[in-house]
Amino acid sequence: MGICKPYFRLNPLVCMKTFCEYLKSVGVDDELFAILGSLKDATKRIADHIVTADRGKAGSMNIFGEEQLELDVLSDKIIQEECGENPYVGLLASEELPDEIKISDGEYGVCYDPLDGSSLVDVNLAVGSIFGIYKTGSFIGVKGTDMIAAMASVYGPRTTITLTIGDGVAEFVRCEDGDFKLQNDSIKVGEGKMFAPGNLRACAYRDDYMKLTEYWIREEYVLRYSGGMVPDVNQILLKGKGIFSYPGYEKAPDGKLRLLFECAPLSFIMEQAGGASTDGKVRILEKEVESLDQRTPIYIGSKEEVNRCEEYLA
Repeated sequence: MGICKPYFRLNPLVCMKTFCEYLKSVGVDDELFAILGSLKDATKRIADHIVTADRGKAGSMNIFGEEQLELDVLSDKIIQEECGENPYVGLLASEELPDEIKISDGEYGVCYDPLDGSSLVDVNLAVGSIFGIYKTGSFIGVKGTDMIAAMASVYGPRTTITLTIGDGVAEFVRCEDGDFKLQNDSIKVGEGKMFAPGNLRACAYRDDYMKLTEYWIREEYVLRYSGGMVPDVNQILLKGKGIFSYPGYEKAPDGKLRLLFECAPLSFIMEQAGGASTDGKVRILEKEVESLDQRTPIYIGSKEEVNRCEEYLA
């Protein structure tokens, strides 16, 4: 087994527990173990292709009218291939597909954003994949509270996986031998002055969001915003503090982020780390999925910061 080098400050014996060894140690059943293994393998393949694949446009649009990049299409294909070989996955829904698709008689459904923030690839910023796992025959009608597990993969200077199976949050880092090793098995989010303000154009239409942004600046919060939801939420998890915001406004009342593919899985992870997530009025995990394209405003991070967003934006 190779030595995991990315984090020298940690006990190497902790870092040497592999992704699969961790799942076994926490008692994950065989079916979920296999599904998470498929998503881990998809993450490895996507990470390898990001380094070398064509970063240009695919010349096609997804069902939501957004121009696809070659990497969007390739990442989606990889996840479909990995899940298609898993007998426990019966249903898939992707941000790149028009409808959910039945692929087998398996009892589990995997919803995913194959490459969140893909427009950042050409300028070499971090991007990610988001996965939510349900035991369901359709994603229509589910709530985030029905989720069994959620996973976010980050493709940056390191490739990492952040995972919850409903009992805390763990992070894994890809090491020299290509496997993912445990980095931290107890990620916690507390309080602290860091903000990632999405959709700042809404300040031109919403005085309340302008006042909230002014509060963050006046109180000397540290600005950490890349334009990618996965890396920006991931930094809150790893720094243990902060807030990511993406409100709606006049031209897009529900914002642009999708409940099923982005907001619900990341909210599950955040809550399991001790943070919170809301649309300004309702807890994200309590929102029922009415359509695959359903969008929602989101404020996610430290509990006090999420409460502050609700107070300012009520």
